[in-house]
Amino acid sequence: MAKTKIDLITGILGSGKTTFLREYVRYLLEKGERIAVLENDFGAVNVDMAMLHDLKSENCRLEMITGGGDPDCHKRRFKTQLISLGMQHFDRIVMEPSGIFDMDEFFDTLYEPPLDNWFEIGSILTLLDTEMPEMLTAQQEYLLASEAAYSGRLILSKLSHTDETPEQASARVLAHVNRALTAIFCDRQFSSEEMLAREPLTVQDFAECEAAGYRGASYVKQFNLENIESSVHYFMHVAVPETELESVIAGLMQDARCGQILRIKGTLPAANGGWLKINAVPGKTELSAVPTAQAVLIVIGNGISRQEIDRHLLAVNTDPEYVSI
Repeated sequence: MAKTKIDLITGILGSGKTTFLREYVRYLLEKGERIAVLENDFGAVNVDMAMLHDLKSENCRLEMITGGGDPDCHKRRFKTQLISLGMQHFDRIVMEPSGIFDMDEFFDTLYEPPLDNWFEIGSILTLLDTEMPEMLTAQQEYLLASEAAYSGRLILSKLSHTDETPEQASARVLAHVNRALTAIFCDRQFSSEEMLAREPLTVQDFAECEAAGYRGASYVKQFNLENIESSVHYFMHVAVPETELESVIAGLMQDARCGQILRIKGTLPAANGGWLKINAVPGKTELSAVPTAQAVLIVIGNGISRQEIDRHLLAVNTDPEYVSI
């Protein structure tokens, strides 16, 4: 029996992984394949599942690995989930890890029995955002490089957000990635032929992604899950007037007392009775409608002060059951 391929969609926080994954899985489903989507997040709540909800069908299963605990505990959860999926004989598994992810965990786990008898690595695809700052934190630069190092194809996201031509944006972002790879002494450098820089992606583009595979690479490991400084905090039962939402998020990002916020994501009630999905990084907030969700904001960053974020949110929150973790 043929092994099930596992595709890995990588990219740093806010790079557009979930948006791409949704389109890629639609392509695979239209081919008649039976797909499992595996969201591997380090938090207890994964709001990206709300964006993928409409994919769920007889041929598409959505699964999540929650974080928490030490890295060994997380690895056991990952392996247990894969064993469960392996018994169900999917044609392909598409996995989206969090923006803070140790590539070694992925490779090491798939090489362990019985997983090595059931699965093989398909394509490793890395999303790169045209609006990515030219200078990231040392930790984010490392994650950018270590996740791209094994990639079979780079995909440039959010081209519509820049005035550059696709060629100009591609050259600029490639230069950044290659600098980051050099900084970790990686033996790989990318060329423009290895990047998809087009919107929207075509059926042929998705076919190339499906067949992209991955590459071997070596680099000096500078961080691991034990010493990465980023922490995650949850703010539940948040109800902020929709007209004030962007200014509230900007206030959190700009207030140094809140810590160094790398990303805010979540889903909050919308004025029309629906839900808004929030995806924010410094200087940029994206809002999109989703059909079903829960009221939660997730703040990821370094030296985060939950109390200072509470102060900002409580000033506008209208839900009396508000709680932060």
